[in-house]
Amino acid sequence: MEILNKLKNLDAYPKINEDFYSRTFSGGVITVVSSIIILLLFISETRLLLYSATETKLIVDTSRGERLHVNFDITFPSLPCTLLSVDTVDMSGEQHYDIRHDITKKRLDHLGNVIESRQGGIGAPKIDRPLQKHGERLDHNEAYCGTCYGAETSDDQCCNSCEEVREAYRKKGWALTNPDMIDQCTREGFFQKIKDEEGEGCNIHGFLDVSKVAGNFHFSPGKSFHQSGIPAHDLLAFQTESYNISHRINKLSFGKEFPGVVNPLDGAQWKQGGSSGMYQYFIKVVPTIYHDIRGHKINSNQFSVTEHFRDESVYPRPLPGVYFFYDFSPIKVIFTEENRSILHFLTQLCAIIGGVFTVSGIIDAFVYHGARTIKKKRELGKYR
Repeated sequence: MEILNKLKNLDAYPKINEDFYSRTFSGGVITVVSSIIILLLFISETRLLLYSATETKLIVDTSRGERLHVNFDITFPSLPCTLLSVDTVDMSGEQHYDIRHDITKKRLDHLGNVIESRQGGIGAPKIDRPLQKHGERLDHNEAYCGTCYGAETSDDQCCNSCEEVREAYRKKGWALTNPDMIDQCTREGFFQKIKDEEGEGCNIHGFLDVSKVAGNFHFSPGKSFHQSGIPAHDLLAFQTESYNISHRINKLSFGKEFPGVVNPLDGAQWKQGGSSGMYQYFIKVVPTIYHDIRGHKINSNQFSVTEHFRDESVYPRPLPGVYFFYDFSPIKVIFTEENRSILHFLTQLCAIIGGVFTVSGIIDAFVYHGARTIKKKRELGKYR
């Protein structure tokens, strides 16, 4: 009993007889308000416990030699698919022209309806008796070896398709200015396809595999080639007054998607008002790693962008097309999903209950004693 009495003396919460309680209207209002605040804060903390929070960390990007996919889906309402080509160039010297693999083109009518969809290119070559290298037409049972029209690098080189002639010209640094005079191009209907698709648009989507170094990829009318280190396009034979490079970017991303990612160019569009030119997007890519709550790791990228249009009237005259110039940030962002521990939840809960009741008690005491003081002063004023 003596030990129990000593424990009773340690009671930090002495009880007051109910006869000495004084309940007030203001105290009841403060109690209801504080209870509502506690309930709201409890719900908020419970949501934070149930749903994961994302922690952000910045580190220096030390990765080297990596590659990434550039995913795109772009619509050109006024450029035919036969003219539209995709090229990539980067600072390491890697160059790819008229890329066709992993890319799908869709011919569109003036209303945007799909006419034809095919992997790589559009249309099929027409088979006819081709012109031989020696100048005669292909005879029965004779092996075909087409001429490269002076662009041969060796005596036994053959150009059996319009594409091979164009490639031979590109390696020489020449522009293919007369495709209608090239037997392979005429036979495959290349020039005719351009005329047939006049007034059409094109949707092009797929992905590009690029090195993780600064560079650019662009969508332009015509096949690219380099002459004295300067990029150009073999457009002269079918050049109109100007090309309408109006476009809508349905999707553009660097790498895989991850929760919460925002691609600023998704849904962006630009309409050409006057003369043609070069529309440029300058992109700063930020390498990003996302760790989800299950421990899965997603290597991806975010990016910011600015844009600029170079009119064809400026000198030097820019090549028509839509160009995406990208560079990589030296900083890598790491997102990590985390759940709060139950101990942290209980600690926050105790802090909420204790804090709200303490503050409400202070407010109640201030209101109660203030009301009593005012009441006493009024009573004193009556007796005077």
